[in-house]
Amino acid sequence: MGTKKEKYIMDYLGITIGVALMALGLVFFLEPNTIAPGGVTGLAIIIQKITGIPIDVTNLVINIPLFIAGIMLLGKAFGAKTAYATIMLSAFIRFFIIIFNQSTLFTDDLLLSAIYGGVIMGAGIGLVFRTGGTTGGTDLAGAMINKFIPSLSIAKLMMILDLIIVAAAGIVEKRLETALYSVIALYTVVKVADFIVEGLSYSKAFYIISNKPDEIGRKIMQEIGRGVTALEGRGLYTGNKREVLMCVVNRAQVTKVKKIVHEIDDKAFIMMTTIHEVLGEGFKEINK
Repeated sequence: MGTKKEKYIMDYLGITIGVALMALGLVFFLEPNTIAPGGVTGLAIIIQKITGIPIDVTNLVINIPLFIAGIMLLGKAFGAKTAYATIMLSAFIRFFIIIFNQSTLFTDDLLLSAIYGGVIMGAGIGLVFRTGGTTGGTDLAGAMINKFIPSLSIAKLMMILDLIIVAAAGIVEKRLETALYSVIALYTVVKVADFIVEGLSYSKAFYIISNKPDEIGRKIMQEIGRGVTALEGRGLYTGNKREVLMCVVNRAQVTKVKKIVHEIDDKAFIMMTTIHEVLGEGFKEINK
């Protein structure tokens, strides 16, 4: 029970820190330079430029109906965490504007603003995603549109919506450069968010086809201490049945596996691929 409560607290703490970072990136770097990195927050920046309505107000006004429509169309998949993240994002935006003054500007260099704003905002979004929450916006809109246009994936719909918002930033500012810098910010946000979610710890999966599978498998288990699974395979050209060894190791063990295979069968066929997350014995524990 204690573990479940701790996870609950840590999840909401992660969302809180995440949306605080998002607000920092928006207030100090992106909004002052009308750089719109996609999403509802990007749209809010454009609306503020045109109408003067603060971005925290627009964020709530757009996201609350989206959230209600999302529950009606998609069920309670987005839940309390999305509602909390949406409200807290607007709250932090308002807090930073009041405390630091809306005219605060760290740099008027558009490239620096796009990069640093994108990095900070991406780190915030990554933290929110990592705790199982979302901030609504284009991911929720994309999921709803997908219900009516299933031929377009949610990812493609999100990209289309984000690109429309990015293009709108250039139109509002009447400068192509603004749209181009907004693309840089959008790309940075996505990449940093992915990095935060996936982390630095990646593993390697080996698929080994050899005439000496038992010998190779035993030596890997003995010398490296990793489990090896034998999969049934059949060569379509020869029709011969063969065993395909599958083994997942960390980065430090990659060279050792190659050496073992080469020493036993230098004609073995090896395939290696990168895995960003491995759950289970010997790796990361599965979160319940």
